[in-house]
Amino acid sequence: MGPARWLALSSLLALGALLEGRLVGEGDAGFGECDQFFYAETPPAGLAAEGHVKICQRSEGTQRFATLYSTRDRIPVYSAFRAPRLAPGGTEQRWLVEPQIDDPDSNLEEVINEADAITSVKNLGSKQALNTDYLDSDYQGGQLYPFSLSSDFHTATFTLTNAVPMTLSFQERWYMNLNSLMDRALTPQCGGGDDLYILTGAVPSDHNVKDKVTIPEYVWLAACCAVPGGGWAMGFVKHTRDSDVIEDVMVKELEKLLPFNPQLFQNNCGEKEQDTEKMKKILEMVNQVQDEERTVRSKETSGPLSSTRSKKSALLPPEASEERSSFLGKLIGFIATPFIKLFQLICYLVIGILKSIVYFLWYVTKQVINGIESCLYRLGLATISYFLAIGEELASIPWKVLKVIAKIIRAILRILCCLLKAVCRILGIPVRVLVDVATFPVYTMGAVPVVCKDIAMGLGGTISLLFDTAFGTMGGLFQVIFSVCKRIGYKVTFDNSGDL
Repeated sequence: MGPARWLALSSLLALGALLEGRLVGEGDAGFGECDQFFYAETPPAGLAAEGHVKICQRSEGTQRFATLYSTRDRIPVYSAFRAPRLAPGGTEQRWLVEPQIDDPDSNLEEVINEADAITSVKNLGSKQALNTDYLDSDYQGGQLYPFSLSSDFHTATFTLTNAVPMTLSFQERWYMNLNSLMDRALTPQCGGGDDLYILTGAVPSDHNVKDKVTIPEYVWLAACCAVPGGGWAMGFVKHTRDSDVIEDVMVKELEKLLPFNPQLFQNNCGEKEQDTEKMKKILEMVNQVQDEERTVRSKETSGPLSSTRSKKSALLPPEASEERSSFLGKLIGFIATPFIKLFQLICYLVIGILKSIVYFLWYVTKQVINGIESCLYRLGLATISYFLAIGEELASIPWKVLKVIAKIIRAILRILCCLLKAVCRILGIPVRVLVDVATFPVYTMGAVPVVCKDIAMGLGGTISLLFDTAFGTMGGLFQVIFSVCKRIGYKVTFDNSGDL
């Protein structure tokens, strides 16, 4: 039983990052000492979110693998490990819990049994799944990091933070697929597995066990071989439906299938230097594994086997399974493979055509619905505008009536005023004439002295003007005569003086 070091997204406990097994702040991108389980020591980008907890799984003082755990779905998002080794089976399954997930203040730094955690861990089961969540259900805890691939005798991998709900039949086939892929395809084509980086994860569905633990829609595996000059990367997907076999996909295609479109390996696991020949060999072995799984399924449908025998056969190495398989079964599988492939191709084509038809019908329906919504929206706006205009007109009627009444009263007052003015003028004409006639003699008699005075002043002025004119004329004549005489007398005097 080893201590487990876990790293969470909560920044409130970041001060304890220097202590073993404590939380790491939300801004930390890595898993601390467990970064060694990731290619280029870089965890997948884009999968960390709110409610995800980073756990560095330890056992006997050694880091074993890393897990990103979802406290909302109560299942792991993925587990990362490398250099897997097969371990002997038969170990008793004792599921363990991480104390610090439910109780951040807990001093327990290693995984403990669920029964022991009831009295020592606060809020147990508030953020992680418990073994009791699987009781009386059709599901049991299935490991993302299978214990048959662990080299520490299964202890660390039996933590409930590494388990997702699986049916018994699906769990058997999942373990069988992983054992076969590791032993026959992935490890041999990567130098024995020392440079092999593995990610196994689960994508949650809308269903859960007892309204607590989310059932995965499918599980996946991504492998990155970092051998210099001969590396490669492959992905695998297996739906939780019992009828589906494991599917091989490219890592980029797998990233598109996962939520948030993450990048599982930095630089796509050295994409430019990958060895295509090794990938072809891996795909050949994958086809064999798929054929074997179909054969097992056909045997299960033709003759049901006991659950104990199925479980043991699923956990045995592939060599043991091959030894137990009959020659007839191999022959049938070899003959049926082309027909199965052809049937799969036809199914894929039919499904593709049906999908295209459904997408087309959905597009047409969406366009029609959008057109109807647009028409209804415009009709609604027009109706609202019409009623608003009617309301405004109805509201303005009393005001307009008052304005008309005020104008009518004003016009009546103006008419009365004009009538009064006309009456006053008509009545005022005789009075003015009488006043003028009566005052005429007074004005006439008063004007006679003034007129006489003016006449006298005019005559006096005329006489005075005549006298002034006569005396002025005479004075001018005398002056002229005097001037002429003076000039003549001066000339005579001058001439006489010259003779002397």
